[in-house]
Amino acid sequence: MNDILIIDDERDIRELVSDILKDEGYATRAVGNADDCMAAIEADPPGLMILDIWLKDSNMDGIDILTQVKRERPEIPIVIISGHGNIEIAVAAIKQGAYDFIEKPFNIDQLLVVVKRAMEASSLRRENAELRRQGPVATEMLGASPAMKALRGQLDKVTKSNGRVMLTGPAGSGKEIAARYIHANSNRANAPFVSVNSAAIEPERMEDVLFGREGADRAIEKGLLEQADGGVIFFDEIADMPLGTQSKILRVLVDQQFQRVGGSSNIRVDLRVISSSTSNLEHAVEAGRLRQELYHRLNVVPIEVPSLSERREDIPELARAFIGQFNETQGLPNRALSEEAEALLQTMVWPGNVRQLRNVIERVLILGNDSGEIAASELPSLDAAPEADSGVLVSGALATLPLREARELFEREYLMAQINRFGGNISRTAAFVGMERSALHRKLKSLNVVTTSRAGARVARVEDA
Repeated sequence: MNDILIIDDERDIRELVSDILKDEGYATRAVGNADDCMAAIEADPPGLMILDIWLKDSNMDGIDILTQVKRERPEIPIVIISGHGNIEIAVAAIKQGAYDFIEKPFNIDQLLVVVKRAMEASSLRRENAELRRQGPVATEMLGASPAMKALRGQLDKVTKSNGRVMLTGPAGSGKEIAARYIHANSNRANAPFVSVNSAAIEPERMEDVLFGREGADRAIEKGLLEQADGGVIFFDEIADMPLGTQSKILRVLVDQQFQRVGGSSNIRVDLRVISSSTSNLEHAVEAGRLRQELYHRLNVVPIEVPSLSERREDIPELARAFIGQFNETQGLPNRALSEEAEALLQTMVWPGNVRQLRNVIERVLILGNDSGEIAASELPSLDAAPEADSGVLVSGALATLPLREARELFEREYLMAQINRFGGNISRTAAFVGMERSALHRKLKSLNVVTTSRAGARVARVEDA
């Protein structure tokens, strides 16, 4: 649903429109009558239709096609074009659900603006519809690590209030899932949850997308704020929102009302606002990227979502959950994890956090066997591959050190990885590595390794000399 279907009985017109849109990077299909149009939609629904009102030698005209498509596939935006256009036809088309109306001969710049706006609106609707369909899965907060228990405890405290929540944490850590958890367990659970990805919307389109648009003799296009009325609106990456829009959002927070772009009536809304950011928001305020007053109004309840490295105990449970999801949604093999694979997953570096883990599991299920346990050898290696004749792989850092120092570095890194894997639990670490607990304590002391509390979990680190 990413291409544009052009329907016009004049070959020159449809080829011209197609060439213009291809030059702008769009994929297009073009047909000349109603039968070919309906067949094209049935074969592969387009992301947008550009539809002529008058179609010679067809059993349906443009209005008939518009009515049927909007009844069967309401998600497809339709732009009407006509050389016989007048205000009555425009109003009729808009009332039947057309996105907009353009007269022939049309202005190319006007056509491109309308197409861009319609495609973006369509994409956002599909994205939010898909997220709503995934809602029951996406609201689960998996994990029994201390960091996750602490996070769930904080989230549970804010579910029954209408207080604004600011979720911070690294990319891929699950901030939107945390927002959906709040929504799903609140008294707004049956109302909409609308996500606004501030970084993905072009700045010049942000206000249209949020506030909607209205104009003379045009149907009202509701924005995301209006669509979220009664529920939750989630501002993802709030620091990436244009400064001008930030001022208007601040006014919405104060007044709980706004005006559509091009409109003059005040639209009242009842919204709960949850925001998120991977950035240091205080630095964003200092740098002038985030308005200070907006920051203070959104940051009523700050909650930090831990990185995957702070909850390594949860990795096996998360991996098994992803395997089950991919089996159910994509029919991928429902394979178990071997102990070696679990251990390797728990000690790998995860800069992309939970999102990266999910991608790794999907890749393994697609490329691996159809049955049997997932072996450690199937997981992607984070080191450079050894040369063909090499039996041993030594990292560059170790290869430059004398044996005693290399052994000490290896022991320190190995033991820190195991401690973090078991959430700082020294007893479980000692049992796994095969040492007495007292001996492990002595070894850690000799290596200057200590454990400290971070995000509710015990994390190993090297103590400064």
